Amino acid sequence: MHRIHVRIEPERLDPEGLRELVDSDGCGSVVTFVGLTRGEDDGVTVERLEFDAWEERLPTVLEELAEQAFGQFGVSSVVLAHRTGSVGPGEPIVCIHVGSAHRAEGFEACSWLIDELKRQAPLWKKEIRADGEVWKAGLG
Repeated sequence: MHRIHVRIEPERLDPEGLRELVDSDGCGSVVTFVGLTRGEDDGVTVERLEFDAWEERLPTVLEELAEQAFGQFGVSSVVLAHRTGSVGPGEPIVCIHVGSAHRAEGFEACSWLIDELKRQAPLWKKEIRADGEVWKAGLG
């Protein structure tokens, strides 16, 4: 039996706490990706990122991606979490934990999940920088 946990976090994202949600029965690996807000972009200080989301649709999209990862990579557990609202430098934006029998499929699934999340998730990002505000192209 596989397990999926999806979280949308408006205040704070706790990667270590989320790791506890991974169902590691039969797993030989847990692969983790944590995306952080950079404090600088193209030589300009980033004060924070602001994430806007289609909140009714976002959990469904993340769950669908996790289900696809099960079928495509044969993993046994996926935890996907994303921040909304204001995220300061050094703070986690996104967290993915993938439990799998072997590391290769765990790494492949984790890499695929972040790429697809950025491509498909109904999230929009605005950078608040020392030189003004910039909406970043694309989703995620």
